[in-house]
Amino acid sequence: MAFLVSQRYLPYFQRSRAGAVLVSPRFRDVAAGPAVRIVVPDPLAAMAQTITALDPEPSPAWGVHPSARLGPGVRWSGRIAIGPWAVLGARVRLGDDCQIGAHATLEHDVVVGHACRIGAQVVVHRGVKLGDRVVLHAGARVGSSGFGFRTTPQGAQRLPHTGGCVLAADVEVGANTTIDRGMIDDTVVGDGTKIDNLVQIGHNVRMGTGCVVMGQVGIGGSTIVEDDVLLGGQAGLAGHLTVGRGARIAAQAGVIGDIGAGETVSGYPARNHRSVLRQAAALGRLAPITGRLERLTRNHDE
Repeated sequence: MAFLVSQRYLPYFQRSRAGAVLVSPRFRDVAAGPAVRIVVPDPLAAMAQTITALDPEPSPAWGVHPSARLGPGVRWSGRIAIGPWAVLGARVRLGDDCQIGAHATLEHDVVVGHACRIGAQVVVHRGVKLGDRVVLHAGARVGSSGFGFRTTPQGAQRLPHTGGCVLAADVEVGANTTIDRGMIDDTVVGDGTKIDNLVQIGHNVRMGTGCVVMGQVGIGGSTIVEDDVLLGGQAGLAGHLTVGRGARIAAQAGVIGDIGAGETVSGYPARNHRSVLRQAAALGRLAPITGRLERLTRNHDE
């Protein structure tokens, strides 16, 4: 089984030996390629449904594993699945249908909404609040102290971080991603935001709803990322900035100033993407011009 969603992959389709291919109506009658074509409005969505049907996730082991350690005052409603050697601190509260993976740690006063999935070896630090259906993949760290110091004659002195960390409903956090707690106020990630692996989100960051953050992005402290922003892989955002709603930050861009709503930026320092492309094209044309200038200069000197 395969699927075809873009004209870009048509040559691969035409050489494919798949037994059946999910295609949109536009590719129903293309030449060559597998003869068995299942026409659907959205091939990617249909493929996701197919995978789920053919390879469903295993059912959780509902209940509390005997090796888990629960502190005083831990409470939950409905069914839960707490894995081997998980540790829950004092006064942790869990909603219905929550799954806590092996060796995960939830420190004291953590609040977890309904139907959350917390993977193996995740650490959720004190007082963090997770909304409904939050997913934390293996090794994520949420609510750790931010990188805040002041310079003294004796060297760098750590500043206390007493703020919180709030992840709203339907947030997903990738493996080994770190989200710092606020220094005084909270670090906040809005509804439905999806965060990839190995991302660093600094203290007091405010991220809106529906954002997509790809792998190895770094966001400096106190930066505001408004709704529906897309951050490409390895993009870096300095602290105390504002990225406007619907902005697009290209991969490896270095953002050192505010970005307006709806803008698309790339490069370092990040600037309008079309301008970056024009400059790159100009540099490409500059090389042969430089060669001609050198030849003209040599001829003139002779």
